[in-house]
Amino acid sequence: MKNKLDSLFFARLFVSEQKQIASMTRHKKACLREFEILVASSQQVAQRMENIMPIKTQSDLPAKEILEKENIFVMDESRALSQDFRELQIAILNLMPLKQDTELQLLRALSNTPLQIDVTFIQTESHISKNTSHSHIKKFYETFTDIKDKNFDGLIITGAPVEKLDFEEVNYWDELTKIMEWSKEHVTSTLHICWGAQAGLYYHYGIKKVLLDKKLSGVYRHHVLNRKEPLVRGFDDYFMAPHSRYTEACREDILNNKQLKVFADSQEAGIYIVIGQEGKHIFVMGHPEYDRMTLDQEYKRDYDKGLEPELPVNYYPDDDCNRKPVLSWRSHANNLYTNWLNYYVYQTTPYDLNEKAEKRSFN
Repeated sequence: MKNKLDSLFFARLFVSEQKQIASMTRHKKACLREFEILVASSQQVAQRMENIMPIKTQSDLPAKEILEKENIFVMDESRALSQDFRELQIAILNLMPLKQDTELQLLRALSNTPLQIDVTFIQTESHISKNTSHSHIKKFYETFTDIKDKNFDGLIITGAPVEKLDFEEVNYWDELTKIMEWSKEHVTSTLHICWGAQAGLYYHYGIKKVLLDKKLSGVYRHHVLNRKEPLVRGFDDYFMAPHSRYTEACREDILNNKQLKVFADSQEAGIYIVIGQEGKHIFVMGHPEYDRMTLDQEYKRDYDKGLEPELPVNYYPDDDCNRKPVLSWRSHANNLYTNWLNYYVYQTTPYDLNEKAEKRSFN
């Protein structure tokens, strides 16, 4: 009797183990199948991403060829027309004298997301550029008159070498104020750079500009003040950024203005990133878009003019201007532009830009 009971016990145990093994096998197969589906889905997404080129430009823009050699995705107008989704409309008011250099720098900075971007370059009508050919301006730029009845997801206002002048003395100041006023209703978020940041802070918030004792030139260490803010997500506690200016926005005025928040600061270079109206206005006091050699070109230009400029800080190895400068700010610069596009433009703007503001004439 005992032997029968033992046999029955082991038989039931064997059946139970077989059921567990079968169950585990089915579970493993299900997990494997789920994994295979996930991999296939990821491969499909990756393949689609390879076919998306996020920056749309005119096919013969000179910067396009350079960007393509750097393996940066650039799409011309003809290919963009075949894509069945809405690209972000980004306008760039380029106030820099060497416009083609700035075009390349900003397009490079905007290229680090899977978002497709349609860029419109804008020039001032009240100022004629002396350092960029008329044919280039005529072919690749629009005026405020051309675009004033349109809406944009984002606007970038660049710096300009006019900081020693009072704002009202700049010959295109009236036009610039019209553009900044227009942006309140026609743009989701505006990113202001260097002098553009000083001008925007002055126009929108009454922040005065202060002349420095000497030119601030170099690559400076900055501290993130609130890592939870979307604009500085992914930043290290401390990061480097280039500056090249003779003036700064009044620190006391910024800190005392309850409409403004400071996201990054520097003991040497002062306040670096400020936002207003929860990201409607973003102000960056330096030049994160600068290339490796931009400060070098500016220093040697001023040196050749006999201005006796000081060496840019934290830039040349051993402060030797004949050596290749150190590029120490690119990753954080890319992160800054990516965060702006993602959190303050893409995730905020309506799918239909006409929902933002009723299209109307602006005088």
